[in-house]
Amino acid sequence: MSQNENKSSALFNKSNYLWMLIGGALILIGMLLMAGGKSADPNVFDPKEVYSFNRITLAPILIIAGFIVEIYAIFKKS
Repeated sequence: MSQNENKSSALFNKSNYLWMLIGGALILIGMLLMAGGKSADPNVFDPKEVYSFNRITLAPILIIAGFIVEIYAIFKKS
């Protein structure tokens, strides 16, 4: 038996888990930005709060970027 066959082959190594953690953090930040805060007065509809740049544009971009980083982390060779 060669030395390579004796090593236990782990599915992921430390760098894969680091990239997965980064991707998960991006997804979490995107979700938190999309949720936003609560309105000062629940009886008043403020379109500037609901349709803000953070909720409509930035949050989905961060979530998609997080999923791309996750895919990269899974397919990255060790």
